Amino acid sequence: MRLGYFTMPMHPLDRDYVQTLKEDRETIILCDKLGYYDAFVGEHLSDDAENITNSMLFQATLIHATENIKLATGTTNLTHTHPVLVACHAAMFDHLAEGRFILGVSPGTLRSDREVLDIYDEDINKIFAEAIDVILAIWERDPPYRIDLPDNRYKVTTEKTLDAPYGTGILQKPYQNPRPEIVGTVVAPFSKGVTLMGERDFHPLSANFLIDKWAASHWGNYAQGCKNAGRPASTDDWRIARTVFVADDDRTAQAYGKTDVNSPYRFYYQQLYYKLKKGGRHVVFKHDREELDEAITLDRILDDLVICGTVNDVVDQILAFCEVTGEFGELVVAGMDWVDEALTKRSLQLMAEEVMPRVNDAIASGRKSASAAE
Repeated sequence: MRLGYFTMPMHPLDRDYVQTLKEDRETIILCDKLGYYDAFVGEHLSDDAENITNSMLFQATLIHATENIKLATGTTNLTHTHPVLVACHAAMFDHLAEGRFILGVSPGTLRSDREVLDIYDEDINKIFAEAIDVILAIWERDPPYRIDLPDNRYKVTTEKTLDAPYGTGILQKPYQNPRPEIVGTVVAPFSKGVTLMGERDFHPLSANFLIDKWAASHWGNYAQGCKNAGRPASTDDWRIARTVFVADDDRTAQAYGKTDVNSPYRFYYQQLYYKLKKGGRHVVFKHDREELDEAITLDRILDDLVICGTVNDVVDQILAFCEVTGEFGELVVAGMDWVDEALTKRSLQLMAEEVMPRVNDAIASGRKSASAAE
């Protein structure tokens, strides 16, 4: 199982913008040194807490500051811009990174982003589907372009202006052939969208704020989508994000990961629960779809979703999670604000150097706990 990193990010509103950008960059640089496979960065236009406005632009600053880690948009919100711009910018990024690029995509669901772009009442899932069709068509075709897909608002052509000997009217293709890996974040239980990912050969990333059984619900639909397309489904293509904090002692792990008033994990889920509930999407925190809203508390959310403890404790919790989900290809650790820089970096180090090797050894030998190896 690979180890990846994902950050939305989520910072307290009183933090200095320049400083949090530096910290978010430094975290990914550290992940690269520790051998993390990839790093996903989210984007929002109008959220002062989640304040990276363009994940591709942010990740571009890390191309020459890292060596091996794949740099991923997590996600590029396809309702925010014209698909020609996404296709061309992603192709250039792929060349700059010489293939160390993953295109993560989604519609972009933040309501204030939709309002500021004057698409508040539009069908963002339809816009998303139209945009991805155009992006793929650009990468698959040669000039002169005439992309006029049925029931698609985006029309792309360079028929009038193509001048191939002088290079005009030509759109760049990616460095990777035929294209970069495309990943979609899955945030709903029993998502139908993940079936479409399987049909299109996109790869799912199950969100870290889904309780175990809701994350597990994604594989069946993805596998069905692959079957629909006549393609075998591989668990290696399935990423699952989890909120994990590892410390050298249990008291620190519990306080920083859950109980302390200044815990970045507590802040994260307080923010997230408020935003999802306001948007009517808080079912992800429910143990049952019919459960009353009153049953959801911040402490319960933290107990359900934050994996924390010493190395052996975290290994056992991850293995227990794998018992629920079955096999998957990559565990993606969710990044938090730097309340304590040393604890943040130590957790990332312990995950890479101690937790994941033990998890993979346990999976290979069929063990269900770290203590079974002792």
